[in-house]
Amino acid sequence: MKTFIAAKIQNIRVTGKSIDYAGSASICPLLMKKAGIEPYEQVTIVNLANGQRWITYAIEAEQKGDFLLNGGAARLGEVGDRCLVFTYVTSESFNGARVLFTNHQNEVERELEYPL
Repeated sequence: MKTFIAAKIQNIRVTGKSIDYAGSASICPLLMKKAGIEPYEQVTIVNLANGQRWITYAIEAEQKGDFLLNGGAARLGEVGDRCLVFTYVTSESFNGARVLFTNHQNEVERELEYPL
């Protein structure tokens, strides 16, 4: 068995932070659905502004377009930072991945399916 990328959200922008929250990343429910990310699923986040990379879990945000860093992750980025969100799957072979490219309002402006 190997671990492969399953989904990626490219250039999602941080819209808020909450250090007092117990943890996780709050992601717009529309983006989660399009990417195939389930609530409480493990995600890897990369902050393109500062190079920070961490693993947490996804929960649905309350507002369309929201991407919030919660708990300790709130220290790893600032509002407006562009990030990547990845999910992975363990399988014997690569079965494809969905990639969403977002604009400044965290709306999908382009979608790709790998392999191309």
